[in-house]
Amino acid sequence: MPVLTLVVGVLTYRRADQLCAGLSVILAQVSILNADCRGVSARVLVVDNDPAGSARPAVASLADDRVKYVHEPVPGISAGRNRALDEASDADLLAFIDDDETPRPGWLTALVDTWLSTRPTAVMGRVFFNVPADADPWVVAGGFFARPRRPTGAEIAVAGAGNLLLDLRQVRALGVRFDPRLGLSGGEDTLFSRLLVRRGGRIVWCDESVADDYVPAKRATRQWVLQRAWRVGNCTALADLYLAENVAERCVSRVRYALRGLARIAGGTLRYAVGRLVGSDRHEARGLRTVRRGQGMLSGARGTRFDEYARSVP
Repeated sequence: MPVLTLVVGVLTYRRADQLCAGLSVILAQVSILNADCRGVSARVLVVDNDPAGSARPAVASLADDRVKYVHEPVPGISAGRNRALDEASDADLLAFIDDDETPRPGWLTALVDTWLSTRPTAVMGRVFFNVPADADPWVVAGGFFARPRRPTGAEIAVAGAGNLLLDLRQVRALGVRFDPRLGLSGGEDTLFSRLLVRRGGRIVWCDESVADDYVPAKRATRQWVLQRAWRVGNCTALADLYLAENVAERCVSRVRYALRGLARIAGGTLRYAVGRLVGSDRHEARGLRTVRRGQGMLSGARGTRFDEYARSVP
C-alpha cells in the first residue's frame, strides 16, 4: 500500500508546559496511526513563534525523533502557519492543532478517515471549550464558548485552524497561504479557508475529531468576550475586503459589511433591551455581544484592523 505522509503542526508561543502535555498525547495518537493499516506515516512539527525560542528546551526534553522543532522569529500566527506549510513541503497532509489544545482519543485517526473517505481539500474537527467553574455567570448564561455540531462529511464554507487537516497537494495547486496582514489580529484562518473554497476547494466537517481547549480564567470574563466579539466582527469584514479582486468588489464589500454591522447593532440593542426588561441574562449578554460584533464589522468595513496579539518591543 502506498504510504501517505502526514505532519501534525503544533504552533506555540510561550506555553512550554501546555505544549509538553499536549505533545505527549499527540505522539500517542501518532503511534496508533502509524501502526494501523491506513497507509499513513505521521510525524510532529513544532513551530515556535517566540523570538526567544522558549519552546526549544521543552521539545528537546522529549528526545523523540518523531518531533521536529523549528523557530519562526517573524511575529504573528500567519508566519507560524506558513512556516508549517513550508516545512511540510514533502508531505501529503498537514494537521494543525494549537498548543493550548489537548486532543481526545481518536482525534487524528478521525480526521484521516474522513479525508480518506471524501478526499476534500480540508477537514475541520471540533474544538470543545472547557469553561472554568468560577467563570463570570454572565459569560455562562450567554453560552459564548459553545460551538455548533454538524454531521461528519457536511461541507462548510469557512473553517478555523485550531483543529484542521489540509490536503497539501490541493492547497499547493490552489496557491493559498495565510495572509500576513491578519497575523497579529487573528482571522487568518477565516481568510485562508474562504479563499480555499473560492478557488474551488472543499472543506468538510468531522464530528468525531475533538480537541479540548481549557479556557483560562482571564478569558471567561465579559470584558474578554466583548473584545473578542468586536475583533471577530472586524476580521470577518476585513477577510471579505481582502478577498475582493478589484475596486468595485471592495466597494461592494464595504457597503455589505457596513449594512450587516448596522443590522447587528440594531438587533443586538433590541435583544439587550428585552433581556434587561424581562430579567434574562442570556438575552442581555447575547444582545450586547451582537452589538459589539456589529461595531467590529463597521470598523472592518472602513479598513480598520485591531491587532489583538500585537507584541511590545523589548
